[in-house]
Amino acid sequence: MDIRMPDVDGLVATRAIAVDPTLAGTRVLILTTFDLDEYLFEALRVGASGFLVKDTEPADLIRGVRIVAGGDALLSPGVTRRLIEEFAVKAKEPGRGASLDLLTDREREVVALVGGGLSNDEIAARLVVSPATAKTHVSRAMIKLDARDRAQLVVLAYESGLVRPGWSG
Repeated sequence: MDIRMPDVDGLVATRAIAVDPTLAGTRVLILTTFDLDEYLFEALRVGASGFLVKDTEPADLIRGVRIVAGGDALLSPGVTRRLIEEFAVKAKEPGRGASLDLLTDREREVVALVGGGLSNDEIAARLVVSPATAKTHVSRAMIKLDARDRAQLVVLAYESGLVRPGWSG
């Protein structure tokens, strides 16, 4: 694969990385000057695991790289809530897609809690299960929905109507 940033933008590069089977374990953290909702949403849709703006402090950037490399998702703290709520408002009319039918009731509940911003520990406390059990439910839902990371689960939760603006897990 030959991707050169002067020739393509970060979204094109992310899409190419996400669809290349030889790069299946690769995580993408986008560092950008674009603080635009549409850019963030498209980045998540095409497979980015993280999104930070270029004014991020160096220590936060290093922490972000570690978080994404560890398999978790990360969005700039200053834009997370605003972007999720705006995305939900702009999203198509909610409806349960066929992919959600693959989930058990518990997994659907867990996806909604992930969409509400809860961590595995918070989900465990809410459902009165162990953190390991919560993590297993999240992992199984990700596999069934073919989601690369939690960020994509959040998008699916909003797009499916499991979570709506103003909803709190």
